[in-house]
Amino acid sequence: MNTNHKTTPSADCQRMLESLRQAVAKTLERKRRLGQYAVIWQDGKPVIIDAEPPRVAEDAASDTWHD
Repeated sequence: MNTNHKTTPSADCQRMLESLRQAVAKTLERKRRLGQYAVIWQDGKPVIIDAEPPRVAEDAASDTWHD
């Protein structure tokens, strides 16, 4: 049996893959900001990524209310 495997995905497949990558990145960033952990697949095993605490910009932290 002879099978042909494409080494480069079609343009449609590349667009779909990019869309999925963006969705995953957006979701992981949202979970990080909410302080939630995520489980990803890495090196053939599930890995828990601990959330980082939300960051506060220096400008926002030093602002005070003035009347």
